[in-house]
Amino acid sequence: MSNFDDIFDSAPAPAATFDKDAWAEKKQAERQAVYELADKTAVSIVSNGKQFQDYLDVQARFDRYSATNALLILAQMPQATQLKDFDDWKDMGVSIKKHQKGFSILEPGKEYDREDGSKGVNYNVKKVFDISQTTAKTPPKPTVNMDDRLLLKALISNPPVPIQTVDTLPQNAGAYYDQDQQVIFVRRGMEPHDIFRSVSKELAHAELTQQDPNSSRSQNSFAAYCASYLLCKKYGVDVGGYNFSRLPEEFTQGDAQTIRNTLTQVRDAASDISARMARSMEQSRSAKPKSKER
Repeated sequence: MSNFDDIFDSAPAPAATFDKDAWAEKKQAERQAVYELADKTAVSIVSNGKQFQDYLDVQARFDRYSATNALLILAQMPQATQLKDFDDWKDMGVSIKKHQKGFSILEPGKEYDREDGSKGVNYNVKKVFDISQTTAKTPPKPTVNMDDRLLLKALISNPPVPIQTVDTLPQNAGAYYDQDQQVIFVRRGMEPHDIFRSVSKELAHAELTQQDPNSSRSQNSFAAYCASYLLCKKYGVDVGGYNFSRLPEEFTQGDAQTIRNTLTQVRDAASDISARMARSMEQSRSAKPKSKER
């Protein structure tokens, strides 16, 4: 009988064993590095008004992304306009250009139970590429040319508090959120973009009060101002009058976590308003009578 044992002598060595602990440690180190970058960027932007406005511009472009991810985009690819991971670009038939490296953002993973019984979310590092790093044609920058009446109706649709028009307001303000009465007063006779800027700020005040009912108007003033800026950038309203050259001292002296918390409040307030606007505009489009075929 023939002996075939010799064939095993030249067989390749067994594959290495997957080390689950080493993999978990590597992933934890990646997350830690990403959070450290976000914290470093948060501290950096509050030291310079121009950098802070650059951050807001990134958040306005990526309004569905978290404040932490907006910080990460600013730190790694501030000019980015459209992000996807390698597989998503591939599924679209788009290739990554040679020598282009992806950069890191965070995506939510599994939920977990905290010791106090609340739910937490684990975040994983995700490598993404901007459209400028791919073979896809960069679409022309969209120009927002929306009917003023439609835009303002969307802004005030389903507001968190009632809105009431008045003839005058103190210091000739365009709008004012009265926290005690839970009403937003709007001065009559303003131009459309002035209405948008002033009302969006006061709506943000109302949203921020809902986030923290114990907060005061003075505490929310800067966050409401920033949320209004985000909405104006998103909907093509002139932002020339916004000035970030002098940031509040209590904001600039906060630690990285405190700064990121404030940025999250800003993002969430603007996002809630924008979501209502989107629903209103979609309803308006759906309600338009279709032209009859000839």
